[in-house]
Amino acid sequence: MSSLSYDLTLAGLAVGSAAALTGIGLIVTYRATGVLNFAHGAVAMVCAYVLRQLATGWHWPLPLAAAVTLLLVAPGIGIALDRAVFRPLAVGAAGPARTLVASLGVFVLLVGGAGLLWGPGARADAPALLPDDPWVQLGTAVTLAAGVAAVTRWTRFGRELRAVVDNRPLAVLGGIDADRVAAAGWAFGTFTAGLTGILLAPLLRLDPYGLPLLVMEVMAVAVAAGLRSLPVAVAVALGIGVAQSQLTRLHPGGSLEPLVQAVGANLFVVALLVAAPALRGLGPARTPAAASDGGGAALRTGPLPDHDGRAWLVGGILFLLPLGFAGGDLRTAVQVPALGVVLLSLVVVTGRGGQLSLGQAAYAGLGALFTALLAAGRFPGVPAVPGLLALLLAVLLTAPLGLLTGRPALRGHGLATALATLAFGVAVSRFVFDQPYATAGLTLDRPAGFTADRAYYVLELVLLGLALLAVAALRRGRTGRALAAMRDHEPGAAAAGVPVPALKLAAFVVGAALAALGGGMLGMALRTFDAASYDPVRGLLWFAAVVVLGADSLLGALTAAVLLVGLDAGAAGGAAAAVVGVLAVLAGRLPHGPYAALRGAAARVFAAPEVRLTPLGARVRERLAVVREPLRTDAEGPTSESRAPGPRLPEPRDPEPRAPEPSTPEPRAPEPSTPEPRTFEPSVPDLRHPLPHTAPSPVSPAPSGRRAPSGRLTARAVRARYDGFTALDGVDLTVAPGRITALIGPNGAGKSTLFHCLCGTLRPAGGRVLLDGADITRRSAHARARLGLARTFQQLAVFEGLNVAENVRVGAEQSGVRDPAAATARALDLFSLDGQLRTAPVAGLDTGTLRRVELARAVAGRPRTLLLDEPAAGLDSAEVSALADVLRTLAADGTALLVVEHDLDLVAGLADTVYAMAAGRIVARGPAHSVLAEPGETAGPTEPGKAAGPAEPGT
Repeated sequence: MSSLSYDLTLAGLAVGSAAALTGIGLIVTYRATGVLNFAHGAVAMVCAYVLRQLATGWHWPLPLAAAVTLLLVAPGIGIALDRAVFRPLAVGAAGPARTLVASLGVFVLLVGGAGLLWGPGARADAPALLPDDPWVQLGTAVTLAAGVAAVTRWTRFGRELRAVVDNRPLAVLGGIDADRVAAAGWAFGTFTAGLTGILLAPLLRLDPYGLPLLVMEVMAVAVAAGLRSLPVAVAVALGIGVAQSQLTRLHPGGSLEPLVQAVGANLFVVALLVAAPALRGLGPARTPAAASDGGGAALRTGPLPDHDGRAWLVGGILFLLPLGFAGGDLRTAVQVPALGVVLLSLVVVTGRGGQLSLGQAAYAGLGALFTALLAAGRFPGVPAVPGLLALLLAVLLTAPLGLLTGRPALRGHGLATALATLAFGVAVSRFVFDQPYATAGLTLDRPAGFTADRAYYVLELVLLGLALLAVAALRRGRTGRALAAMRDHEPGAAAAGVPVPALKLAAFVVGAALAALGGGMLGMALRTFDAASYDPVRGLLWFAAVVVLGADSLLGALTAAVLLVGLDAGAAGGAAAAVVGVLAVLAGRLPHGPYAALRGAAARVFAAPEVRLTPLGARVRERLAVVREPLRTDAEGPTSESRAPGPRLPEPRDPEPRAPEPSTPEPRAPEPSTPEPRTFEPSVPDLRHPLPHTAPSPVSPAPSGRRAPSGRLTARAVRARYDGFTALDGVDLTVAPGRITALIGPNGAGKSTLFHCLCGTLRPAGGRVLLDGADITRRSAHARARLGLARTFQQLAVFEGLNVAENVRVGAEQSGVRDPAAATARALDLFSLDGQLRTAPVAGLDTGTLRRVELARAVAGRPRTLLLDEPAAGLDSAEVSALADVLRTLAADGTALLVVEHDLDLVAGLADTVYAMAAGRIVARGPAHSVLAEPGETAGPTEPGKAAGPAEPGT
């Protein structure tokens, strides 16, 4: 027994050593570049194939083949990825979402390329580089980890690496060659990937799909180490490897034995399933003010034109053509509508909901599995049911499982959510789809009356049409605007009152239902349950295809389905992955997507003045002119008249609209001033009361006969800490109704932290936040918004997928105003956003206009308390003056206003009460003239012991 334990330990050390190498490579690449390289496993697979080709196919000496593979090919792949794929993304400051798409594009490109070059079959003749001695492999991993740690800690390159990771732009300003550091990180990361693949290939059957997925599973090692600690990664890898090897002796017996053995053989998957949801976020440190990096905004670029009726007509004709097919062509075509429904689930979750979901293949597979079990009478406690009813019940059973991926998305964001959903997909594949106890002997019979391919294709078209209508409905109206707001700026959506957690869960549940429907349809199309059709690698391919063709586009999802099925059916295996991979890796060079790039190229061709056309060509050009007009509108954005706050169309209540001065040659001079006296008139009466307010009752409703809640906001002894640093140290502050309170202080004083504690984006470590005397310290941001507390952001929080009026309407709808349309119109008029500007997309508008859009959205909800974080940023002097008039009007109407502002001239002319902060404390408080007159107040707040003027009334 002891000999067996020793042998199993050695075997575990061998596997753990290879996993440790994977962890080391991922961590080094991440620390040098900020990229979590999902293509690490694909690089490992390619290097293993290259070594096999050189040593076995071309009969090179193994040492020479290994040297070429590890010292030339593997680092060369890394340098090529850095220069061609990820450096353009880094220079363009692309977010994690686009970086993830590029990484997945490299993954599917390498997998598809390997399938085209070496075939999809598995091979068992990979050469062994190191002796079959686990101690040698362990020594290799430990030595590599120690060397990397030493270089990182004690060399100049290590210091430069840490500087680049912490703040790349600042490191560049400090004279560090960030490109050189990133290239070195990529070269070393792909070297370790190649070494991992070469070590693992002899232990496994080498194929384009199995090895990349295995290496992706052992990403758990790097995730458990927080993508930071090399010793932790090595220890976790060795521990899991040894434990997994020892568990092969476990034979508990009984009905649970297959599941227990499956868990024991896949401990790395279990570790990934546990570690990924616990990872709150990846990337540079983020403040609460930073926008969410969920990714949907970045993934929404370049969609196919859903609004173009001609495109839908062409698509409809193409989907009807297979009704004339026969034989193998028709058997292939029946897969397209089913896959289209699956891909529509990604439109809901990623394109509209903004969540990076890599686990939709698991839901599709569960839909197919449940359909087969229900139809065969093998589902526990349910008799056999007809095919269509089985499909419907499978959808209902799978939809609630969407909470399994939705819950981690509530805690994490961006890449953390992507990892959690990937872990779920891998776990379902390993523990359900690949296990005989769940899938052995399953077939899927088509519904009665639809067994023939043509009849079944008609049924699929009907189900696809219903799915399209359902998804289109989610993209319109109040729900559609809320989803778009959450996708484009999650904190901004929460501040407007959007219930972000509930909306995220709803998106995942609907996505799971659609994926299950499509998966069941696909299983019926194939007439069997095929686990390979729903493996995680295929799910990654689906995700990449939808994203590159427009994650928020219904036509994009349908086009992706046609592309994936058609290429793999009409070409060698791996063609679809190769094409999708090429499109995805171009994400950095085609930021608006391939469709927008083609439109731009077409526009340049048609608009070229030097091209001379024949009479026939001229007629064709005239026919195609309709293609150019929408493009010119999209490219140029709204006209200067619609962007500027300048002259507007006269309205009935403006009897004598002022015409522009004929002697004023430049248009910029009158723009901010011409409409302002009319639109921003500070004596505008009763901004709030004419619009009935139906927000939920306050936390503590006043008894009958007492006055309504006033909106008084109070902070009592609020404390907050960041990584051991005290940001707030017992802050007391009151924002009184009908008054404008200003908060000033130097950078780092704690103003923003206090602001976030008041708004609900940060929970303080101590103290309380009260609204009208009720404790709201633990209330979420969207709950506070529905209680009448609105805010704006220091960095603009607008929803780029919506136009101006829709942005403002989100604030009215989600805050509970009884008549959102009237509230929206009033806010648009108040901030000179009506007229042509109301329908303009916010993308491309100038900063001053966007600032007014954000303010209008906050005011549209008719808040009792309004918190403004540097509202004058980006505004010119005329706009600042108009803004001050509006704020005075709001205060006169009874609104409690808190303004965090660096413009002390604005504070002096606006604020009734000023609080000055320094080092996390309130150091001065009182009337503006008193606080700002204190010595040093213009440069920074007074010392903690210095007195200020009298306290504000009612404090």
